[in-house]
Amino acid sequence: MKVSELSRLAGTAPSAVRWYEAVGVLPPAGRQANGYREYGEGDLARLRLVVALRRLGLAPVDAGRLAGLCLERGSIDRDLAPVLAEQRAAIARQREDLDRLEGELLDLEMTVAAAGRAARKELAVTPIRVLFVCTHNSARSQIAEALLRRYGGADFEVHSAGTEATRVNPYAIRVLAEQGIDWSQARSKVITEFLDQEFDYVITVCDRARETCPVFPGSTNTLHWGLDDPSEVEGTEEERLAAFRRTELEVSTRLRPFIEVALRAAGRPRGSAAVT
Repeated sequence: MKVSELSRLAGTAPSAVRWYEAVGVLPPAGRQANGYREYGEGDLARLRLVVALRRLGLAPVDAGRLAGLCLERGSIDRDLAPVLAEQRAAIARQREDLDRLEGELLDLEMTVAAAGRAARKELAVTPIRVLFVCTHNSARSQIAEALLRRYGGADFEVHSAGTEATRVNPYAIRVLAEQGIDWSQARSKVITEFLDQEFDYVITVCDRARETCPVFPGSTNTLHWGLDDPSEVEGTEEERLAAFRRTELEVSTRLRPFIEVALRAAGRPRGSAAVT
């Protein structure tokens, strides 16, 4: 099978498959006579295991190692047992955080509902417009934009910007690639590009941006998610990458209840937005 079929059956993106091969998580693919990659059922089984383990929170290297052991030797390396135990504990903590965030967002829902739905009735079939803002639009806001586009689909129109523009952090691109999102063409944008636009939600993801973010006329809700800046973490490459993975996980945790609350506040079910 080709890489497009393999990625579809495994529930990930072709770019993620190529990235897993490039970093050694997956073995190099076989090649046809014409040079195209060729995959078999064994490759599909391994990739499905890797994807499932990544969703549990394992790092790519650990996921690839464990998948290989399960398929090749039929046993799990004892060294990975503590890793799995740690992931179970992390999932339990995430559930607790999710419950707390749900409570906070239910309070938000009441505020949103009180803001007045009459002005939004004629917009009921248009996407909910969201702008994420941080200082440099290089990491946190870029990750948030990419993930809401993935999770929110056609129901949301998502943008991100910074009070100052620099470049998209390569580590942000890497952690998004691990989730099957190709963000290599993204650019860092200045908030002034959006000042003449209206948004349903303007969400600042760092304290400095919250202090300097301008007012967007016509925007209904301004929210603040105080996320630690992963680009400030120093250390080895793996330690820095781990910081970006934590940011991706925290943003994912916040987005899932936010999507449901935003849709309910807009008075429509998921999938009702017009696709243009």
